[in-house]
Amino acid sequence: MTTTTLTPDKIPDLVSQLTVEQKVAQLTGFAVTDLIARRPEPGAASPELDVSRLPALRPHGVGQISLAWFLGHDLESLRSDLERVQTAIREIAPFGIGALVHFEGINGFLHASGSQFPTSWAQAATWEPSLVTRAATVTAAHMRATGGHLLFSPVMDLARDPRWGRVHETYGEDPELVARFSIAFVRGVQGADGESGVLATGKHFVGYGASEGGLNQAVTQLGRRALVDEYAEPFRRAIAEADLAIIMNSYNEIDGVPCVADRWLLTELLRDQLGFIGLVVSDYDSVTLQTRFFHTADSPAQAAVQAVSAGLDVELPGDTNYSHLVEEVRSGRLDEQVIDTAVTRVLAAKARAGLIPGMTTPGCASAAAPVAPDRGEAATVRRAVAERGMVLLDNDGTLPLTFRGGRVVVVGPAADELRVHFGAYTSVSQAEMPLGMRAVMTGQIPGVDPATFVFTDIFQTRMPGMGETFEAEARRTHPDAPTVLEALRRIDPSIEHVPLGGFEADPEHPLDGSIVEEAVSAADVVVAVVGERTGWVGNNTAGEGQSTAEPALPGDQEALVALLAATGKPLVTVVVSGRPLLLDAVARASNAVLLAPLLGEEAGHAIADAVFGVVNPSGKLPSTLPRHLGQLPIYHGHHYGSGYDHPTGTRHGYNDLADPSPLYAFGHGLSYSTFDVTLDDSTGPAIEEANGIIRARLVVTNTSTVDGETVVQLYARDEAATVVRPVRQLIGFARLALPAGEATTVTLETPVERLFYTQADGTRGIEAGEVTVLAGFSSDDIRCASTITLPASVA
Repeated sequence: MTTTTLTPDKIPDLVSQLTVEQKVAQLTGFAVTDLIARRPEPGAASPELDVSRLPALRPHGVGQISLAWFLGHDLESLRSDLERVQTAIREIAPFGIGALVHFEGINGFLHASGSQFPTSWAQAATWEPSLVTRAATVTAAHMRATGGHLLFSPVMDLARDPRWGRVHETYGEDPELVARFSIAFVRGVQGADGESGVLATGKHFVGYGASEGGLNQAVTQLGRRALVDEYAEPFRRAIAEADLAIIMNSYNEIDGVPCVADRWLLTELLRDQLGFIGLVVSDYDSVTLQTRFFHTADSPAQAAVQAVSAGLDVELPGDTNYSHLVEEVRSGRLDEQVIDTAVTRVLAAKARAGLIPGMTTPGCASAAAPVAPDRGEAATVRRAVAERGMVLLDNDGTLPLTFRGGRVVVVGPAADELRVHFGAYTSVSQAEMPLGMRAVMTGQIPGVDPATFVFTDIFQTRMPGMGETFEAEARRTHPDAPTVLEALRRIDPSIEHVPLGGFEADPEHPLDGSIVEEAVSAADVVVAVVGERTGWVGNNTAGEGQSTAEPALPGDQEALVALLAATGKPLVTVVVSGRPLLLDAVARASNAVLLAPLLGEEAGHAIADAVFGVVNPSGKLPSTLPRHLGQLPIYHGHHYGSGYDHPTGTRHGYNDLADPSPLYAFGHGLSYSTFDVTLDDSTGPAIEEANGIIRARLVVTNTSTVDGETVVQLYARDEAATVVRPVRQLIGFARLALPAGEATTVTLETPVERLFYTQADGTRGIEAGEVTVLAGFSSDDIRCASTITLPASVA
């Protein structure tokens, strides 16, 4: 077939030649697991595919291949399996159109063959977006080498309530920080020129992380101004600055309308206001939620019509609802033009992915050979994120442990467990899922009836006795990754370990203070490694589908820390968690607190190096850590008149909480070095605005005798507006490495547009007036500031 260059009029011509059945087929997913035959023998490495089933199951073609991560056991077998499925699809599809293949990839390519990175919350704690670009580039190369096209990442939700179990998948609470990391991720996936052959998917649109009570999929109580100016801001930026190609809807409902069927959200806001021209796909089974969850549709057909009419182009993972669109068009209840619009967007994405024979388009990299994933680069980036993502929350000088010959005793349930350092959407959670399902379906889980079990129940089903199985699987998957204990002993072989504490309390065997005291009686310092498990299945307290009423250390770990403190021994507490936890008691009991935010296979190395000073901690919090449960949600960019920085102080606060401030503020993070920042007005105003750009010229100094890295942060405060504004906005930041005693000048620039908001008349812009620009090392550690006057400006 002759290759032609795709122009805007070519795809509508193609659409016009398709039957209604063929059009609807392009709007649906197909679960590749439906082609899996019985394994040829027990323990076979890869499933056996029967592609002969495909013509009967999908005679009109396939839009997307779902659940592809269950195929293959290595890169080659996965590629081979997908090639077989694609060949079968092209044989039945009109014009030989192939299917888009999607994978998850927020922590790296989600497959047994994929390179894994620390979770997104850890990535954000580095405050170094370029690392994420590098990680995403490796992930995209790996994905394309197997035959994939759509990466269902990044997660761009603002997470401001730690009760929600998916905080670890996000880049934190702040619109600017989330936007910067999202843009970096998208550029890494799609390539600087958009021609990597892989397309990124921004999710979840929108407000998913702001669900009521921190409950998964619950109602989001946000006004439109907050949705547009804060929660949609990362999407706006990624669309405008990185040409984000795909959007996925969120599971929640806003103001009574499920996001999956909200035309204002998916068309008026996303396309008309934010300028998105790409493809909108459903999160798995979100169309079905209208009938089974929200009760806003009385049939699959009605659910499908509502969703596609709102602007949802594709249903995933299957065609449970969208298969009914054929009859809806035939009966005249749905205008076929609605289908044509969605199909046009699907085919545009397929053309860009090289899936339409005879067509090429700018941004299509199908002609070029896939680049092999650079596993050396992956290892380098993985280690860099782990080292720079650790956050030193507190330290009275106990860290780093620089002595040798002293007695170090390590305790805590996370000390000698590898699995605890991995979250959901990782190689470990992926490996655990079939183990958990098999245990359920074979009747191994007490109190669970396999006959009535629903797949989504897997997230919250407790699995007693499976802990050792899951830990063994984590070690099999990552055989070279040490636990914290193992890594500490590589530095100091004399370190002792006493197994104290548990992720789950044992009422029959509570912690005994005398036993704890005896265990550490001869110690010169105690290192307690505590935290929570995060994942999909098993006895987790965080992860998808798992919310907690009290985001605290589970089991008896807080009691363990208290008993250790009572011994009077110097206490270093390492907290392993992918979200903010209630750590007030732990902080008061400890001499030093180090946060390790799900660092994956590099966790042991990174933590041990930080404890002994081989690595100087430099991470900064991407989220506010609360002092008390009753403060939730708590975040730095709250509005004037609300939140902990209220001008009336205690008169506005809680009667039973003496200090309304956070335990640790957004952007907080200590170091073994100390730093200062001052305004550099040696050649003129240090902070000024010109041609729509705010420039801040700063002098950053390492005031200590230790080489180190820090993150200088720039905030802004609109002093007066006719719409209530945040008490502060992050508008810029830069990571710096400085030798001991040295200083450097850094200039941070940010467009005035970062301060735009929806004004009283509905336009987007900023009113004329004073804006104070502040520089420091966290949202509550401001070292210098200057007020400038800005003219009115509109988008």
